[in-house]
Amino acid sequence: MILFENAYEEWLSSHKSEESNPRRRELLEKGLGHGTREFLRMIWYPVVRNFNHLYPEWEVRDFNNGYRYVDLAYMPGGEMKGGIEIQGFGPHARDLDVRRFKDLCWRHSLLALDDWLLLPIAYLSITEETQRCQQLVLSFMGKFVTTTELPQHLGWQEAETARFARRLLRPFTPAELAAHLRITEQHARRLLHKMIEYQLLVVAGDKLRYRTYAIRIT
Repeated sequence: MILFENAYEEWLSSHKSEESNPRRRELLEKGLGHGTREFLRMIWYPVVRNFNHLYPEWEVRDFNNGYRYVDLAYMPGGEMKGGIEIQGFGPHARDLDVRRFKDLCWRHSLLALDDWLLLPIAYLSITEETQRCQQLVLSFMGKFVTTTELPQHLGWQEAETARFARRLLRPFTPAELAAHLRITEQHARRLLHKMIEYQLLVVAGDKLRYRTYAIRIT
């Protein structure tokens, strides 16, 4: 908990001090919403262990020449933009009328048309489906890792194993990888052990007969 608090305060302070846009700086000075902070504390930080490439209250323009703000923008470089939106905490959920619902739909539509990869997260999922949300975040981040960023020494089966892991929204078993690659389960296990040695995968579930694997995000 102390590690999160220190990292969180340092991350938020750096964005405040570096921001020259008065609109965004004012939002940051007010602090992040409870739902966003809980998402960072319970979901993001436990699996990612840093806030690299993550921008709070990121400003975007809409088609009406106005300004909107993405709760958390994930932009690790290149042309891809990821937007994480925390939905449904407190009165925001209870008081959502037709007009606000329509505006929310327009908001997501305009961001999608501007090539944002959106990840809406319900607040109740943060508190009630924590591990599922953590895996969702890992899969979301995996979308931003291109094939060219894989180590050059990987064979085609190892590279395809990495791509397979990144596409899934959950941990997978050796049997599933074997079926995907059309190889034996024993061969799949050897591949998975290599991928762990290369620090590209991690063991997600450690039951001996039902061990599962997932993409490693650093």
